[in-house]
Amino acid sequence: MVLGDSIAAGYGVGPAAAFPALLQEKIDAAHMDAKVVNAGVSGDTTADGLRRLKWVLKTRIDVLVLELGANDGLRGLPVQGTRDNLQAIIDEVRGRYPAARIVISGMRLPPNFGDAYAEAFRRIFADLAAKNGAALVPFLLEGVGGDPALNQDDRIHPNVEGHKIVAGVVWKILLPVLEEKHRG
Repeated sequence: MVLGDSIAAGYGVGPAAAFPALLQEKIDAAHMDAKVVNAGVSGDTTADGLRRLKWVLKTRIDVLVLELGANDGLRGLPVQGTRDNLQAIIDEVRGRYPAARIVISGMRLPPNFGDAYAEAFRRIFADLAAKNGAALVPFLLEGVGGDPALNQDDRIHPNVEGHKIVAGVVWKILLPVLEEKHRG
């Protein structure tokens, strides 16, 4: 399952071109028995994701790709609140599905947010991955963020080509997690 925001939801490109659908294509090509559920909602903050988690958890989760936090940062929300919400999501998922593996997607902010806030925000994801034994995608938009050719006109959301790169970035981390899950 991908619990995320507009990037997962495929804002501007549609869910079929968004990275979760492209991950499913990679899973199918690898002949793995796994189904990606896209639980991305445009505009969601970590608090929004936490609020809708009970509904999301009605679907069994073996692997959770946690792709939330960007909207918190873009709104300048307190870093500790973002950290606490992400930890609460991890705790609830593991409480309901103890064997679930977690993949945390890191995010970075543009420089206009100030160095101290941007650095504290960036550290959230690696810190939570280490604390929770989760896999980490260091920066979801690696190779895409800031490149006008790979983003829509808003320069925030990946275009179709950008989503292909995002899917590749996530796949490098997700594939070993899926392989381990399938081994047992």
